[in-house]
Amino acid sequence: MNAELGWQGRIEAIAIGGSAGSVEALSRLLPALRAKLPMPVFVVLHLPRERPSLLADIFQNRCALRTTEASDKEPIAPGVVYFAPPDYHLLVDKGPHHERHLALSVDEPLFYSRPAIDVLFESAADTYGPRLLGIILTGGNEDGAQGLAAVGREGGVTIVQSPDSAQMPVMPQAALAKGPVDFILTIDQIASLLATL
Repeated sequence: MNAELGWQGRIEAIAIGGSAGSVEALSRLLPALRAKLPMPVFVVLHLPRERPSLLADIFQNRCALRTTEASDKEPIAPGVVYFAPPDYHLLVDKGPHHERHLALSVDEPLFYSRPAIDVLFESAADTYGPRLLGIILTGGNEDGAQGLAAVGREGGVTIVQSPDSAQMPVMPQAALAKGPVDFILTIDQIASLLATL
């Protein structure tokens, strides 16, 4: 595990993915982010497709950053937590003048999930390269493993919740099996690390 902490200065965006148990995990992580965080945070949680998500509302009162449900073609702003809406994949896109914006897609579900973590992570890795921090949390399927590997390949920083601290260890285990990961941490350790950004 790479314990060097010099990488914080280069991070320009954070992508977080999780499934079963991740709302609890996020309620420890998102409040750790500082109010003047100079970067966006993208979050994909597996949600029931047939009903509205309340995540942006739930977390608005719990964290110092603005929280919102992502909209198609929305320009990306620093200091905002963007949640993928139910039944849409969330992607990060680079415009013709290198401006970055969000995109929503109704492409096929991955691992029975739309939004899928892999879709977000792969597009964000493509856009931010070594300036992306990717975090995989508790969950019950293998979504996210491929995406986190893409973050690592592009030189980004990768964190996986330690499987023994996860409510559902399948997702963290799959991410660890897929390739080298920079940090394997409990939720409290991830929260402490996010507080240093």
